[in-house]
Amino acid sequence: MRFIISGKNIEVTNALREAVESKLSKLQKFFTEDTEVHVTLSVERNRQKIEVTIPMKGQVIRAEQDSTDMYVSVDLVVDIIERQIRRYKTKLLNQKLSGTEFKREFFEIEDDTPDEVIRITKNKKFAIKPMDVEEACVQMELVGHNFFVFRNAETFEVNVVYKRKDGTFGLIEPEF
Repeated sequence: MRFIISGKNIEVTNALREAVESKLSKLQKFFTEDTEVHVTLSVERNRQKIEVTIPMKGQVIRAEQDSTDMYVSVDLVVDIIERQIRRYKTKLLNQKLSGTEFKREFFEIEDDTPDEVIRITKNKKFAIKPMDVEEACVQMELVGHNFFVFRNAETFEVNVVYKRKDGTFGLIEPEF
């Protein structure tokens, strides 16, 4: 695995770089040598945050975690990524797909942890009316949710607006 480590509002010291590479190297048993791991370390309002992104063909494994200590954040993010890899492995086996970024041995590793079962506890149906992005943000605020699905009045595509942790808004548009 190749690590690409960068920092925002933090200097990435050699000790920190070695700690990140050491913890994330636990994942080497799953990936090929040419897999890139993008790591961004940042400090925001006394919170130590790590974001890890592993781009793969048709799939991205991504996790972020923050705490008051960067080393704790690194440990937590490794646990999240391992969980995502197990879930992805189950998906690949169920669909009989081959994950090209994974080593062949990955599929032979016995997994003692029980598979997480995805349960849908609530099902909603609603009419999607055309509106602009600003109106969708207002509607999202009115219903008190952190995301809102709507039909974009300009493109007539289904879009999603969401509220980010910093209080700003994001927009998800389909790409075909």
